[in-house]
Amino acid sequence: MAELVEVSKTEDGTRLLRWFVRRYPSMPQREFYKLCRGGQIRVNSSRAKGQEILCAGDVVRVPPTLTSYAAPPAKKTESGNNFSLSDLEHLRCCIIHDDADIVVFNKPAGLAVQGGTGIRKSVDKMAAALFPYDKISLVHRLDRETSGVLVVAKNQRAAQVLAAEFQNKSAHKEYLALLNGDVRPQHGVIDNYMVKGQVFETPDRINGGTGQRPQHAITEYDVLATAGGHLSWVRFSPKTGRTHQLRVHSAQSLHAPIVGDSLYGADKQPDGALRSVLATNNLFLLAYRLTFQHPSTGRIITLRATPPDFMRPVIQFLEFPLP
Repeated sequence: MAELVEVSKTEDGTRLLRWFVRRYPSMPQREFYKLCRGGQIRVNSSRAKGQEILCAGDVVRVPPTLTSYAAPPAKKTESGNNFSLSDLEHLRCCIIHDDADIVVFNKPAGLAVQGGTGIRKSVDKMAAALFPYDKISLVHRLDRETSGVLVVAKNQRAAQVLAAEFQNKSAHKEYLALLNGDVRPQHGVIDNYMVKGQVFETPDRINGGTGQRPQHAITEYDVLATAGGHLSWVRFSPKTGRTHQLRVHSAQSLHAPIVGDSLYGADKQPDGALRSVLATNNLFLLAYRLTFQHPSTGRIITLRATPPDFMRPVIQFLEFPLP
């Protein structure tokens, strides 16, 4: 008996042939077109030719003879990469820009950017599933706990151009963070060296036994608002891209760790009534704004991310501005 399958939002815009190839990868194309000519494959009860563009909500008639060509169910492995259609739909809803060369997400906090051992869901693997006919490539990173603007290339040329932009620092990044402390002075540049999550003013002061080369780390910052001398709402503009750079600079250079940072600020909790307002395990660090040159058109693009659900009510309660 034929099966009627509704096209999901994730599959919106997919060509009918590609839709079938994805679900029935061993199906010969001649078999597909033969079934179309015979009226066995239909879209919304109408005979299909094979090149129709599907929309979310369309109903596709799948003849029973194709079941033998179906893709085997995904196997769970130690390295993971096992995600559901609802996971893909959630990431699809996070898209803030999409064209032939790039897709830009407002990445949720807690979602890894890159897959690896023990990581079940990651942006790179899920984006590849959302765009199966593009060559998905990461061109920059965000910490797993950080939310905000993340650009992903959809072809090799775009990946090369964007990677060069991020490497030569022509792409401009701005972050917003809620810091646990009264930051003084309210404007400045942090310029020091990092090794294993520790900062040093000059490289010659680093213990040579660390086994790691010092990394120069530069961050501009501006305090946008404060709350009772206990919290600082800060805009960061990193000029280098070291691992955990903003988290380390906040905790060790400004002596005010980012709220929710269990790695660098676990020993410092908000005071008094603010503790209940900030009762969360989420990191209050948002990749808020990113300006870069489009890899094909050369046009300067600026994209912003809306604060995540856990951050928005706190910002509103404290009446902090969004620049």
